[in-house]
Amino acid sequence: MSMRKRLLSIAVLAAMAVLMLAVQAPAETLKPKVDNFILFVDYSGSMAMTSEAFKGVKIKLAKELATKMTADIPELGYTSGVNTFAPFGTQLAPATFSKSAVTGALGKIDTNYDIYGRNTPMGMGLNDLDATLSKLSGKTALIIFTDGDSNYGTDPVAEAKALYAKYPNRLCIHIVSYADNARGKMVVDEIRALSRCTVVGDPMALANPAALKQYVRDVFYDVEADAPRSLAPACETITLGNLNFATAKYAITPEMEPALNQALTVLKDSSCSQFIIEGHTDSVGGEAYNQKLSENRANSVVKWLTARGLDSSKLVSKGMGKLAPKFDNKTEEGRRLNRRVEIRSN
Repeated sequence: MSMRKRLLSIAVLAAMAVLMLAVQAPAETLKPKVDNFILFVDYSGSMAMTSEAFKGVKIKLAKELATKMTADIPELGYTSGVNTFAPFGTQLAPATFSKSAVTGALGKIDTNYDIYGRNTPMGMGLNDLDATLSKLSGKTALIIFTDGDSNYGTDPVAEAKALYAKYPNRLCIHIVSYADNARGKMVVDEIRALSRCTVVGDPMALANPAALKQYVRDVFYDVEADAPRSLAPACETITLGNLNFATAKYAITPEMEPALNQALTVLKDSSCSQFIIEGHTDSVGGEAYNQKLSENRANSVVKWLTARGLDSSKLVSKGMGKLAPKFDNKTEEGRRLNRRVEIRSN
């Protein structure tokens, strides 16, 4: 067979395969998970700084990602808006979602503003947004693009908690985090820990188009197939707030129990067959000492969970020692945050 005929045969077979897939694939219906969404962009001085971790100016990266995200959101009749905080502003008042309107509103956000003299009242921004949220009916997704670096005004974690209390089962806060210091990461983690509904947004991961599409699906809509699907439900990765230990300690304290109770509920309901309980330490002390300490911390959490009815076969305890820090061990706050336990699906 000549090369030309061989290539033609391959092309025909490929076309037939695509056609068969198109015929066999079940039709899908998109159903909105929420009735409304607001893109809430941190407009503070720290966001205008260049981040080595994210390799660019944070406000520019956030604006670009929010625009790409908008392109992936299906027009399913949502009510949508665009706001900024630090200072608070409205780029688009809530209206029926259209990609062009939201994209145009994001385009109005200036990314070349002066850094100096700008405070970061994140908590006040959440409080100011309440006037908008109060006018929305149904379920609302609040997607915050921020580095969490609040340095002025009310506590943003307390303000987020107050919004959840005011709109129970109606509000879910999702943070796309550009946090690049210990304080900002702590604020982000604590807000995420307030509710199981939150979907974690990592800008580095969301740079992948497939990951961004999955994030949009997780936040905004469900897919229902006309034919039964055999896909198993996705397993959860749990991010816990306030599960940090004192120096050289591994006992569970009363302050940790709210986060552990939240984790217990998730683990009992989960379809995942197994979870890894990872213990971590800060950098103080030798490697062997910290390895044992991290194992003790993980074991403490396992014992707490199994004592409250969780099947022990669902848990694997693992000590990471001081080898996997998430925060800066050069600071006291960073070391505190590194003395932690994390839970993830195996």
